[in-house]
Amino acid sequence: MERLLDLPRVELLESTTSTLDVAHRIAAEGAPAGTLVIANEQTAGRGRGGKSWQSSPGAGIWLTLIERPADTSGLGVLSLRVGIAAAEALDRFAPEPIRLKWPNDLYIDRGKLAGILVEARWREQAVEWVSIGLGVNVKAPENMTDAAGLERGTERLDVLGELVPSLREAARAKGPLAADEREEFNARDLARGKACIQPAIGRVAGITPTGELLVALADSVVPFRSGSLVLRDNQ
Repeated sequence: MERLLDLPRVELLESTTSTLDVAHRIAAEGAPAGTLVIANEQTAGRGRGGKSWQSSPGAGIWLTLIERPADTSGLGVLSLRVGIAAAEALDRFAPEPIRLKWPNDLYIDRGKLAGILVEARWREQAVEWVSIGLGVNVKAPENMTDAAGLERGTERLDVLGELVPSLREAARAKGPLAADEREEFNARDLARGKACIQPAIGRVAGITPTGELLVALADSVVPFRSGSLVLRDNQ
């Protein structure tokens, strides 16, 4: 698989708690940039804010990519940049263009397709490695009405062939989001123009070049760096 995906190392697991856990362990042992950890099943897959991610056997792509960026100027927007890259790569396997929801979710219509979790490890104010976790539902979980999957018949290996190079390119990018990246995010933005109740009561007004969520309040537009975006009445 290393040759197929043009990677230095691939850890292919039948089952694990979380590919992020494995990635951090082998990165600490010296795994090179471009190492991919992928599992057929995660028993304790995790998402942002401590949330769990259902990762059933054979139902999706559960992966973590290890990178060791020398330039960390793009780290603050990496999750958004990965989301844009993943959406573009996954479009060909979806029945309609994939939508993005700040800061780390991909959707098809109203169903959540994928989630991103980026974790960095530091030593003396320098980044040693970054683990880019991504879970994609190839098949939508049957017990979750708010989940989505890719088109029937989609092969996971085909998806990986499109996805992995896009993730690596996103990880290499430097600095804040460029104008074309913001345009791409805005074109796919699930929430733009909708009323929200978190991280503030207002209306979603887009994102900044440095990745903050913009919320239009009664008399101003305020940027939010952290928190979750919750739309009013599940819009």
